[in-house]
Amino acid sequence: MRVITALSAVALIAVAVSANAQARDVPPPNAKKLSEIIATVEKRPDFSYIKDVEWDEKGYEVTYFTKDDAKVEIKYDPVTATPMNLQ
Repeated sequence: MRVITALSAVALIAVAVSANAQARDVPPPNAKKLSEIIATVEKRPDFSYIKDVEWDEKGYEVTYFTKDDAKVEIKYDPVTATPMNLQ
């Protein structure tokens, strides 16, 4: 009985993970390549290194540090690759 319950739990988890992966937002088909956005960030004055890049339905959020170790977070529109205000 426990084996059946454990197998049922594993099956439910697998279905939930699969459904979550399918529901995940992806950039629109006409989005700029992430490499283009990264290249834009790397050209900013006093750029040192990129710490993190995250995606959500509103765009890419890039976190980077400047040469004087200041943290900068910028949200980029995925289609135009222009900076947007963080909300």
